[in-house]
Order: sequence, then structure tokens, then C-alpha cells
Amino acid sequence: MRNHDSRHPVTVPSDRCGYKGLDHTRFFVNGFITCPYGDGQEVLDSVLALPRHHAAYITAEKLDVQFYNPQTTPILVKCHWEELFPDHMIPLSVAVPLLLEKEVPCWTWSQVAETWESMRSYFLGAPHGARSSLFVSQETGQGIKKVWETLIYTGMFGPIKV
Repeated sequence: MRNHDSRHPVTVPSDRCGYKGLDHTRFFVNGFITCPYGDGQEVLDSVLALPRHHAAYITAEKLDVQFYNPQTTPILVKCHWEELFPDHMIPLSVAVPLLLEKEVPCWTWSQVAETWESMRSYFLGAPHGARSSLFVSQETGQGIKKVWETLIYTGMFGPIKV
């Protein structure tokens, strides 16, 4: 994630995390459609410029349809996971390393540890339940919760915020 702001974390694709030119965007599981005015080249170029990750890669393509305005160009942006369960859920073996990759470095500047209740929407995605979402199963969500609670109880992020 670019331009990290601990008070306002990025939770959806935007210019804050490398996507340029998004407009009239609708999100789906593992992708979204955006309909910027003009030819949409700024979106396509920004997707190509995103850093590659070994767990998943992002693609973008123009769609040959008109959704609502002839002056816009619909673009489909998709996340292609290297490893998913047959039900298209992210396995615990992928979810936990991704969580650790993003959250452990925060110990150097964190002042308080956020509880599962305040962090689960960031970890599970939206919409979500207590331990599952469109992205992770109940079992994976429970595993993520256990790992997160283990981390915050070490004190590495500071006192637990209540």
C-alpha cells in the first residue's frame, strides 16, 4: 500500500493505493468495473504499474458495452489469486501471511493495539459476518482472529484500545 495513513487505511481501490482515473465504480468479489469518462487509458496504465505480488496479480481490460453514458469507457479490473479453495475462498495459508506482511511492520509506529472487533472489517472485507465474508470461510476467519489476538496480546502494538 502506498501513502500509508494509519488513521485512514485504504480499504477499496483508489488513487491512494495506485489506481488512477477510477469513476463510477462498482465492486465485486475479486474485481470491479469502473466507468471513467474518456478512453480509460489512465486506469489501464495504473493497473499495469501496480507492483506485482506473489499471492495474486491484477489485470484490466476495456469492455465493449455501454452501461449508462456513451462518453464513458467501462473497464473490468480483476484480481487473479494464485491459490484459492475450490469454493473461491482465500485459504488460511494465504490470508495469514498477507495479514502478517501488512500488520507486523506497524509495530514500529503503533501506539495502541486494535481489537478484532475494530479490525475485522479490514481483514475480512465487506460485507462480512463475525468471522467470515465473501472472501474467507468461517474456518479461515476464525484462524485470522486467533492470529490477530495472539499478536495484540504480545503488546507489540501498545496497550489494547478499549
